Amino acid sequence: MTSALPLAGPSAHIGAMSIPPPSLDQIEQIARDTVAGLPPPFAAPAADVALRVRDLADPQMLADLGINDPMSLTGLYEGVPMTHKSVSYPAPWPDTVWLFRRPILAELATRDGITLEELVSHVTIHEFAHHFGWSDNDIATVDRWWE
Repeated sequence: MTSALPLAGPSAHIGAMSIPPPSLDQIEQIARDTVAGLPPPFAAPAADVALRVRDLADPQMLADLGINDPMSLTGLYEGVPMTHKSVSYPAPWPDTVWLFRRPILAELATRDGITLEELVSHVTIHEFAHHFGWSDNDIATVDRWWE
C-alpha cells in the first residue's frame, strides 16, 4: 500500500529536465541489493526477514514508538533479535525491516556528497543490525562512522 501524500520537496532539476523522486520499488531494490551483499555469516539470517518500503510509518506504529513527527523515522526493525530467540521460538509472523521513503529523501536533501544508494544502504544495515542483536552501542559506532 502506498501513500498518496506528496513528497517532502520538489523533484530535482537538472537544467530544463526534472528528475522524479525515486519510487518505493527503486528504494526497495537498493535495500534488497544491500541485503544480498551482506557477508555470509549475516546473509542467511537476513534472508528470513521481510523487507517493506512505505512512504511513511503508519500512525499506530508511530504512536507505539512515541514518535510525533513521521519524518523523523527513516527505518524500523520489528521483531525479536536473533540473540533473544531460541530454537523453540514461535514465529507467528516474520521479523520485518521497514524503510520509509519520504523521511529518507528528506534526510538525503540535508546531506552533501551522499547518494541515495549510500543512504538507503546505511538505513537498511542499521535496521538489520537490530535483527542480528547488535547493541545500541554497537550500532551507534557504525552510525558515528557514517556521520
